[in-house]
Amino acid sequence: MILVFGGTTEGRIAVQTLDAAGSPFFYSTKGSLQEIEMCNGERLCGAMDAGRALEFCRDNGVRLIVDAAHPFAIGVHDTAHAVSQELDIPVIRYERESESSDDNIIWCSSFQDAVSRLSKDGITSLLALTGVNTIPKLKEWWSGEGNVCHFRVLDRDESRELASNAGFPAERLLFFSEDYAGLEAETELLERLSPQAIITKDSGASGYFNEKVKAAKASGVKVYAVRRPQLPEEFITVYGPVGLRLEVERHASGFFPLRIGLTTGSTATAAVRGALRRLLYGEDNSRVCVVLPQGERVMMPLKGSGLTEDGAWGAATKYGGDDPDATSGYDIIAHVRVNDAGEVSFFAGEGVGTVTLPGLGLEVGGAAINNGPRRMMRKVVEEEIPGKGAEITISVPGGRELAARTFNPRVGVSGGISIIGTSGVVRPFSKEAFLESISREMDVAKALGVEHLIINSGAKSEQKLKERVGAGLPPQAFIHYGNFIGDTVRMASEHGFRKVTLGIMIGKAVKLAAGNLDTHSRVVTVDKEFVKEVARKCGCSFIPDNFTLARELWGAFDGEDATRFFGEIRELCRKQCAPLLPCGELEVVLVEE
Repeated sequence: MILVFGGTTEGRIAVQTLDAAGSPFFYSTKGSLQEIEMCNGERLCGAMDAGRALEFCRDNGVRLIVDAAHPFAIGVHDTAHAVSQELDIPVIRYERESESSDDNIIWCSSFQDAVSRLSKDGITSLLALTGVNTIPKLKEWWSGEGNVCHFRVLDRDESRELASNAGFPAERLLFFSEDYAGLEAETELLERLSPQAIITKDSGASGYFNEKVKAAKASGVKVYAVRRPQLPEEFITVYGPVGLRLEVERHASGFFPLRIGLTTGSTATAAVRGALRRLLYGEDNSRVCVVLPQGERVMMPLKGSGLTEDGAWGAATKYGGDDPDATSGYDIIAHVRVNDAGEVSFFAGEGVGTVTLPGLGLEVGGAAINNGPRRMMRKVVEEEIPGKGAEITISVPGGRELAARTFNPRVGVSGGISIIGTSGVVRPFSKEAFLESISREMDVAKALGVEHLIINSGAKSEQKLKERVGAGLPPQAFIHYGNFIGDTVRMASEHGFRKVTLGIMIGKAVKLAAGNLDTHSRVVTVDKEFVKEVARKCGCSFIPDNFTLARELWGAFDGEDATRFFGEIRELCRKQCAPLLPCGELEVVLVEE
């Protein structure tokens, strides 16, 4: 069982991430004001001290804690740490990105430090954006003679009560507007009050830290910011839903029925980071940071790194989770040579393919490294060696042999695998990866001027279709749909193909004819009653009753019965798929076993 401490934006995302697993968990918040929707989580309200949390975890078999509370919720962090130490439970800290690298901010190590700095710098007019609970912590300054302080707080009775108990003047309380507009609201407030300075906490993006700082700088107002309290070293830090899920899968095996993975592009990026950290700082890291295309930072394991005569190398192992990805477990090696040209160029090393056909959005003759991974690796270069360039060679030992088992030869990639990954993440569904490869095949077919597309279930049916209807067509005109017939026809329409031949064997045909656009055996089985009903409706003299496999139907009908039955199955398949190709011509060919 997992216990999540939340009440924040991060808590909400943690709930959404865990709820998708379908497994039970607990979500704990201090109050009950946060509205949250979840199907598999149980809501707990009321602050938990270490004693209560310890008892709860023992009684409910909690084996993992997710601390998604506010960065300054020191009590929650202490509680999580105490329970972790007592029960040997790992703690995943869902952290907000920090902005502590901004040199224009006056950083304070604590609120006491902030009081000292404000006094030392002669600040007498201050707008406090640190929250109602910090009113007592800043009392030494705002109660000082001649100092004017306004506090912006949530419009709640408890806020007014806390301020009153601390002796803070009620007329200097400001309340959040219900339609808070970020930067615009901050700018308007500063223009109205004209303070010398603001004080805020390093609360990250979800705490509108950037908006506060940007508005203050634009208004010529000093910014004092209190750094986050230091977390225990044992906490496992993540910065988004992908990192959270990866760590939950690692520490709570079985909570998610299927594990996610990271793409070859993410793996190559980790290798580049490892190489540069070794070259620049002599580091031999076991884990490095990779920024996914959507902006989330994840920590990825590094297999090794070292120096070369003209640069450095880094290596990481592709982890595909539970996706049936042929590249999972293979090492990806990045050799990096830094230059002063300011350009980042990519080369195919051992086991990485070369582009031989148009349509992939890559230069023919260049390395088969897709644009998404290239952007990720360029970002690493920009972060580690700003203003400089690099020559990056990606290698995958064994990649040449592996490529023979992929779609690469068909899409015009020779000599090895492709380094791919639009999102940086491999979702644990073969469908997603399979459909992406189909889409890439169609891109290439379109670029080569293919007008007649022939889709089929595999090599066996493809060979028969080449003999019957595809003579003279290039190999790129033939695309395997596996079980995803409906999705493939739909994508053919989206790619602008106007003539499509659907080749199908009888096992998939009877499933498709019954309305199942995904024919995988885990989704649907042959409906024997449907088969018998088709035979009756088309006037067959023989009604099949005792058969185990659909292929047995080929021998069950003969003469006129065969013509009627198989013709009707073929027509029903066409009717199911034709709406997915509204502007094209769909032909269905029933391929005999």
